Amino acid sequence: MALRDRQNGIMRTKSVEQSISDTDEPDTKLRKDLGTWDLIVFGVAVVIGAGIFTLAASTAGNVAGPSVSLAFVIAAVACGLAALCYAEFASTVPVAGSAYTFSYATFGEFIAWIIGWDLVLEFAVASAVVAKGWSSYLETVFKQFGLDVPSSVALGPITVDWGALLLIVVLTVLLALGTKLSSRVSLILTAIKVAIVLLVIIVGIGYIKAENYTPYIPPASEGGAGAATGLSQSLISAIGGGLSSTYGIFGLLAAAGLVFFAFIGFDVVATTAEETKNPQKSLPRGILGSLAIVTVLYVAVALVLTGMVNYTKLKTQPDGSRATLATAFSELGVNWAATVIAVGALLGLTTVVMVLLLGQIRVLFAMSRDGLLPRGLAVTGKHGTPARATFLVGGIVAVVATFFPVGALEEMVNIGTLFAFVLVSIGVIILRRTRPDLDRGFRTPLVPLVPIFAVLACVWLMLNLAVETWLRFVIWMVIGLVVYWAYGRTHSRLAPGNAGKR
Repeated sequence: MALRDRQNGIMRTKSVEQSISDTDEPDTKLRKDLGTWDLIVFGVAVVIGAGIFTLAASTAGNVAGPSVSLAFVIAAVACGLAALCYAEFASTVPVAGSAYTFSYATFGEFIAWIIGWDLVLEFAVASAVVAKGWSSYLETVFKQFGLDVPSSVALGPITVDWGALLLIVVLTVLLALGTKLSSRVSLILTAIKVAIVLLVIIVGIGYIKAENYTPYIPPASEGGAGAATGLSQSLISAIGGGLSSTYGIFGLLAAAGLVFFAFIGFDVVATTAEETKNPQKSLPRGILGSLAIVTVLYVAVALVLTGMVNYTKLKTQPDGSRATLATAFSELGVNWAATVIAVGALLGLTTVVMVLLLGQIRVLFAMSRDGLLPRGLAVTGKHGTPARATFLVGGIVAVVATFFPVGALEEMVNIGTLFAFVLVSIGVIILRRTRPDLDRGFRTPLVPLVPIFAVLACVWLMLNLAVETWLRFVIWMVIGLVVYWAYGRTHSRLAPGNAGKR
């Protein structure tokens, strides 16, 4: 099928009509199996996980104190603004690839490549990070039942995390067998973990002490020797001359940038656009509905957690062990709750990894179908899924999660996601001006104000990430430019001479 060049060179743009037309190619056609409820389940499944079970406690203890609940609100506002923009794009361009596809239709191929490369970073690293967390909770669950079974073993100088490997292998096979099957498994696990979160909130309310909320924003001087300084402090703190980004106002802002990791995933809903039966209605409902549900749960858990115990008891221990939601209950001797939380976390993180892998696979599928990566990865099999891309992504993430300590890369996921949000928000303004004729199933309100506020909020959160995170992000992007110039630029289906190639 011929692809039309609207521009020459690296800024060539793929029209919305052509993107939609490509979804009908027999060799790369995805099966439309998903409805509104499936999308909400995917959104809640991927977002409720690390944020509630691990990140809330450690961020309260090390960075923000009781004000971590406010940090969740700040992050949620930024996500909400971006979600409105995602909802319009996803309902207008119901094609796999999320922000990558949207950027191709507005900014052109070069920016689309950058955002696609950025999403590869977001989903792949996030999958590995959460898989490592799942493995840790697996070991905790074993201990709760009296079994001393480590989830990782040392083979000479190499530590093998067999727990993370097992999870990635099982989920990769599940995703290859079909998106609808994955949705059904996700629904069951998500229902269980939401029930556990509600139980934690109800039980925890009875142990809240008002004095634990004071001071709500601890003084920055309390950071002491462990305060974040140098390359580990936030960029805005370094620019503003802040002594540290541990506690105080800088700590609150840094915490908002950190807990943003907890909301990552609602944009994965947009990557399933091509597999949705009624994308114009279902995608906006799935994106906004899932975000609303998880925001309420996150803030409630943060308030209960910091009200149960003093934030100082949630600090990371000298041996490197981080506080979790179960820590608060263990401190108060409510051990049965700690066991329930451990099981809930195991189930919760399972669905998080599964949906993150799904997002990564769909972005890779979209980039391959456009020729920016090998076209063979976009071929769909008898189950209507891109099996080759699925096993490639699963293999890479399995290696990273099994052999590498990836905990320090959490902020890399945040900066990659925020960057994608910025481009999507700007893209809404551009597409409104360049293609006012398009049928939009959902329209972002108050354009251009909402997209502008979304950009400002996301950039602000990016500035509150560590200096070293920015340095790593720049290096990753430079690598991406090399790959595009060496392969994607000439193999693109929009490149001169490639039109009509399959």
